[in-house]
Amino acid sequence: MQNAAKLQFESPSFFKRLKGMLGVDFYRLFHTPLFYIFLVIAAVIPAMILGTSGMPGPDGTPTPALYTNTWHIIAAKTPLYIVNGIADYANMNMVFIFGGIMVSIFIGHDYKSGYVKQLFTTHAKKSDYMMSKSIACAFAMACMCVTYLVGAVGAGLFAGTSFKVNVGSLFFAILGKMIMSLGWASLYTFLNVIFRRYFGISIASSFFFGTGILIIGAAAILGNNSALNIFLYGSSVYACLSSNILTLIVCLSVSAVWAVIYNVLGSFILSRSDVY
Repeated sequence: MQNAAKLQFESPSFFKRLKGMLGVDFYRLFHTPLFYIFLVIAAVIPAMILGTSGMPGPDGTPTPALYTNTWHIIAAKTPLYIVNGIADYANMNMVFIFGGIMVSIFIGHDYKSGYVKQLFTTHAKKSDYMMSKSIACAFAMACMCVTYLVGAVGAGLFAGTSFKVNVGSLFFAILGKMIMSLGWASLYTFLNVIFRRYFGISIASSFFFGTGILIIGAAAILGNNSALNIFLYGSSVYACLSSNILTLIVCLSVSAVWAVIYNVLGSFILSRSDVY
């Protein structure tokens, strides 16, 4: 009885364990060039899209501009359930594609460097690893959303596109996408746990899910099912320029459900597998 009580006393609490792992993950995040490279990439994406939109084609005839309003490169005008054209999708949701690649490289380095072997030798809680990686990578993607916003505003000023918008809806749309970063980070962490020995496949799978091909295919086969689409690709179909507080609640709920599902599944796989 005394030994059990002593062991319980000496065993660090969940929050202390998670705090320790988050400290390591954030230290590694802030001290790797990868994080800053992807922040720059996120800022350059909207600048490239607005900068090349409407440029003359091979025959010298100007191509139709994808956007006449700067904020359309942040979010669609209305909730998307089926993507009708590239202009519907080429917005802040692209952060989740590049964010997935960043997560794959970040976690892949854990295995390549031997950090995971060292970690699980002294730290048995696989769920702590999943949660810490999900939170750290969600923070990174939320930061990419911010730099994407800065790049979009700068590109809009340069291109002279309109800035007319409902400020409240824009705020809820941006915040909704940033909240969805946790759900996306949890999904990508889960995928990289599955394909931890196959770096190329982990990147390809992150790219596949990030592009929304799954939801486009599901819509083509099953039809326009808004409930299914919101769950599978919540931020893309719901956080738009007509957003409100309900949008924020939906994005928060979807992101939380994703985080719980993928963290539980990822922890289960790690606990049943050789992670070295």
